[in-house]
Amino acid sequence: MIELYMKFVFFYNSGLCLDVSGSRNARGYEFGRTYVVRPKGKHQATLVWLHGLGDNGSSSSQLMESLRLPNVKWICPTAPSRPVSSLGGFTCTAWFDVGEISEDGHDDLEGLDASASHIANLLSAEPADVQVGIGGVSMGAAISLYSATCYALGRYGTGHAYPINLRAVVGLSGWLPGWKGKIECSYEAARRAASLPIILTHGTSDDVVPYRFGEKSAQSLGMAGFRQAMFKPYEGLGHYTVPKEMDEVVHWLTTRLGLEGSR
Repeated sequence: MIELYMKFVFFYNSGLCLDVSGSRNARGYEFGRTYVVRPKGKHQATLVWLHGLGDNGSSSSQLMESLRLPNVKWICPTAPSRPVSSLGGFTCTAWFDVGEISEDGHDDLEGLDASASHIANLLSAEPADVQVGIGGVSMGAAISLYSATCYALGRYGTGHAYPINLRAVVGLSGWLPGWKGKIECSYEAARRAASLPIILTHGTSDDVVPYRFGEKSAQSLGMAGFRQAMFKPYEGLGHYTVPKEMDEVVHWLTTRLGLEGSR
């Protein structure tokens, strides 16, 4: 069973975020409010950060505001409210419908594509000289990894073209949806997969998204040609994040995106 609310073991710094009203995408899903954390220094990168099941973009923006990444703009959307199978049909914010997390489970392709499309749309207006990426926790990590496969293939699961040139993907305590289907790579798809840096972290004591699914996801990405996919286990960590883990993400993003220092 997926927990209704994510728990963050993290102290938030104060700061102002821009609150953007919700919107409906082309597939008819009503997304909630989007919060934007503006860069405090030179704008070098923009990342969309995706919350977990039952959470919202406001809490994500508070976490991102606390990170030592002054040259990053953070876009923190809120998922649509929908019935969730793993919660017995209870309605809460969710990027897609999910039942039992397993290799044989049914994937909500329509929901996955709708959220991936919404996220791509949020990044579509960023300046050409700004690097863009996607990250998230739990279900948000699942959408981030799904978006990585869409980028590599050049299309969504429904066949429509994927428009964003991703430069980094972060997934904390998540899993890769659709791993039972083989990723068929053309030369261009293989090139894009090999060029995309991905970091996955997972606690060995996670009782919501079990550790083995995070590890299996990393292996599946590697087998699909994502040569820069890195997996980082955290001994004894449950289904939450801690400062040490976020420091690892900050260091990784700074290195991979060539960001200019930290505050």
